[in-house]
Amino acid sequence: MTKEKIIELLNHGLELEHAAFVQYLSHAEIVDGINAEPIIARLKEIANDEKGHQEKFRTLIGDLGGVPSVDFTPRHPATTIKQILEVNLKDEKTAVDTYRKILEELKKEKGQGYYDYLLEHEIRHILMEEQEHITELELLLGLQGKNY
Repeated sequence: MTKEKIIELLNHGLELEHAAFVQYLSHAEIVDGINAEPIIARLKEIANDEKGHQEKFRTLIGDLGGVPSVDFTPRHPATTIKQILEVNLKDEKTAVDTYRKILEELKKEKGQGYYDYLLEHEIRHILMEEQEHITELELLLGLQGKNY
């Protein structure tokens, strides 16, 4: 795999994170109801995680001599808490699948340069956080069915 292909994959990850950041913050503003505060707080916390992922992707892309993307993947509007949790859960699963693919590609190139190890470490860290988001959203979806 060429360095350009790695940069392309990382830029796609960055675009996923751009979209997730904006979407979580926007969704947090429309959550309401008796138990809305913990959900709003969690959506904002996840948005902050996504902001950190953006920063990591930009750094990795820059370290490879690439230009970080300013684009977004499609965002998904939602109006109810259930919809909000469901669309974000789906998007987190898409991110996990994407980052697993990046790791698979990096493994094929292992040992080709020092940056491979840093990339692998950073992508694994982001992947683990995205998996935590999936678990949290699934819990909120389960609770949402009982509390609203």
